[in-house]
Amino acid sequence: MNKYEIMYIVKATLSEDEIKAVKERFEGILTKNDAKIIDSKKLGQKELAYEVKKQKTGYYFLVTIESKDDKAINEFDRLALISKDVLRHLVTKLEN
Repeated sequence: MNKYEIMYIVKATLSEDEIKAVKERFEGILTKNDAKIIDSKKLGQKELAYEVKKQKTGYYFLVTIESKDDKAINEFDRLALISKDVLRHLVTKLEN
């Protein structure tokens, strides 16, 4: 099993319910693609180092998962790139 850490930033202009819905949707994408969520943290709203898509702040999330293949990561990456609610995301493979 491979371990991955995913950090993504959601627009701060969304309501609390919309932010929760984005988090649940992206965690659902991972679990539907046979990934096991080990840890999920909402790191809160932080100021961005530079403006991204006309946003100066964003809500940071950190998810640690285990997956036997990269199917879940590829699907998360694909959908995060086309999502209007996700400003940036980063996927890191952790050493076993």
